[in-house]
Amino acid sequence: MCHAEDSRWYSRTKNFTPYDTLDACLKSGGRLPKGYTHQNTNSQPTDYERSAFNHWVDKDGDCLNERHELLEQLSTGPVHYSGDNCRVVRGRWNDPYTGKILFNSSDVDVDHVVALKRAWITGASSWSDEKRERFANDPINLLVVDDGTNQSKGAKSVLEWLPPNKAYHCNYATRYLRVLITYELEKSYQSKVRSLQQKLCAK
Repeated sequence: MCHAEDSRWYSRTKNFTPYDTLDACLKSGGRLPKGYTHQNTNSQPTDYERSAFNHWVDKDGDCLNERHELLEQLSTGPVHYSGDNCRVVRGRWNDPYTGKILFNSSDVDVDHVVALKRAWITGASSWSDEKRERFANDPINLLVVDDGTNQSKGAKSVLEWLPPNKAYHCNYATRYLRVLITYELEKSYQSKVRSLQQKLCAK
């Protein structure tokens, strides 16, 4: 059974599988309660462009952009730089998504925990350029992880994807929720993520 937020059954439902939209629930094989008229919920902004978020900026003008600043800060071993000192090429990074230790920057991605596209859909489309830039470069939303694992995640939400490392599930969902709250993203989405976070952290 699929319940929309404006449905009188929505707040009464205690045990449920959360979906991003009512349409997603229906497409998975669910159905609407008798007497409820479905309005198309596919009203998410469709004009998302990654360039709307000015990411990997060089805030302090030292030629290391935010990605390489983070690689530098999160390395647990000596850091080696490119010839012009503008890129981190080697270090030692503990990837929470897989539990692996990575040494070459070419093997890692700096992941946006809450993907830029997901932020756009849940509120960032109405933000100022300055706020989008702050979000895209904020360390609370950034992790150094295995590049292949990050590519498998893509723009999926925490409701659709969790890291292979099960020991990190609670921490991942908690961090994800923290970002949503900090940036005041869609309340209904926060609620779904909070329900998942509570389940994961209760294990």
